[in-house]
Amino acid sequence: MNATLRKLGMPALLVAGTATAMTAADMVKDPLPDLGAQAAGPAVAPPGAIASAEGLSGAFRAATRAALPAVVHVRVASAARAVSSQQVPPEFRGTPFEDMFRRQGGQAPRAGSGSGFIISADGYIITNNHVVEGMDRVMVVLADKREFEARVVGRDPNTDVAVLKVEARGLPVARLGDADVLEIGDWVLALGYPLDLGQTTTAGIVSAKGRSLGIMGRNGAEAPLEHFIQTDAAINPGNSGGPLVDLQGRVIGVNSAIASPTGFYSGYGFAVPVNLARRVAEDLMRDGRVHRPMIGVEIRDVSPADAEVFGLPSPDGAVVSAEPRGPAAAAGLKLGDVIVAVEGKAVKNAGDLMETVMERRPGDRVTLDVVRYGDRRRVAVRLEEFSNPRAARSRAEPAAEDVAAPAETTGRLGFRAEAVTPEIARELGMERAAGVVISEVDPASPAAGVLGRGMVVRRFNGRQVGTVQELRAASEAVRAGQVVSLEVRLPDGRETIVNFRARS
Repeated sequence: MNATLRKLGMPALLVAGTATAMTAADMVKDPLPDLGAQAAGPAVAPPGAIASAEGLSGAFRAATRAALPAVVHVRVASAARAVSSQQVPPEFRGTPFEDMFRRQGGQAPRAGSGSGFIISADGYIITNNHVVEGMDRVMVVLADKREFEARVVGRDPNTDVAVLKVEARGLPVARLGDADVLEIGDWVLALGYPLDLGQTTTAGIVSAKGRSLGIMGRNGAEAPLEHFIQTDAAINPGNSGGPLVDLQGRVIGVNSAIASPTGFYSGYGFAVPVNLARRVAEDLMRDGRVHRPMIGVEIRDVSPADAEVFGLPSPDGAVVSAEPRGPAAAAGLKLGDVIVAVEGKAVKNAGDLMETVMERRPGDRVTLDVVRYGDRRRVAVRLEEFSNPRAARSRAEPAAEDVAAPAETTGRLGFRAEAVTPEIARELGMERAAGVVISEVDPASPAAGVLGRGMVVRRFNGRQVGTVQELRAASEAVRAGQVVSLEVRLPDGRETIVNFRARS
């Protein structure tokens, strides 16, 4: 720091030396320009541009002043944890090495920090689940520097939302906005306590909506709901749980994640929409857990190939990708149906559908617009509370030795398949050895990413497939660039439809 100051000071010393060498006469001959004349000179930028910039600066200042008092610093810590007797390898139990293993295998103390914002004057605070998960102590520091020990009211790994409570009254409260009215290009501000720097505000725009990153499932979420607001406002470690606000200072998102190769800001940050966060927080405050409604379908985004197969005007909607159950089955939904609207509100992708349904409650009735192979229809579904029927299912793929028999090639489609043997049937939990199983997928083919080893082909372009010969005959009819549709059984027992375009 001192070296930097010295470098910056050098030009000033040179100017001072020059000034002392000038005579009074020189100064009279070359007087300094009149300061009044400088002020009256031509503007650097047109007055309208300056007024617009100053207006935007004013909006940033006003939004920050409105929101910042309700933004808090969340400090967390966990104690060291010893390894339990069940975690000690059997060969070490009851020996002198058991204590050594406990000491070396235990978890060291941890500490960290994040942000949050106050949603009620009596001390309820929203933050991220990942900020407080596994922590023994949570401290909250208010904008006025007061500190409180906080209680974790509830957490939801599926949405990365948590609610804290501090014992206080008359606290400043954040105003909650409406994320649904946001448009790409809108100005937003990210507030919080990044990198332990203290209160910080950064500005950017909404650069995308409805982003799914696939990060929730890594943290034990049973049914991750990702529908992030993407922004280029700088978000760094420590911003997690803080608010993303609009130019009115209203919270429209909860800052949660960044896309970065280094772990620090690289241009893209992500926030949970406040409509979703508020719905989750209400349940956590009331019951300590989330009552998540469900239709009873597993879904995926619509691809261009899906749109062609299912008769859609555009690749929008959510494909029913497994056999419906519960309310969906009762309402008559089928595998391959595409849900394109809920209560008349268009569904662009799977995240859209999940977030829209999450705004309801178990027991509510909703009307779905569904496209079934080009035929649009409307069905009513009574929502049930979410349960996870897949929790106990095995997802293991068949081992390499189970598919090592000579395989048949399906040519331009980019995968190889073989008959299901008794060994493969046992591995896949099938009642009998029948059918055709995918044994290899060319990573450079159109099938890569949609097909995988261990999938059993049931139908190919509507034709039932029971043998390798039947699969070969069906695939030989495929033209270059044609979309193909396969009904397959997954290694965990579910059935789904996979669509992709053959090689040109």
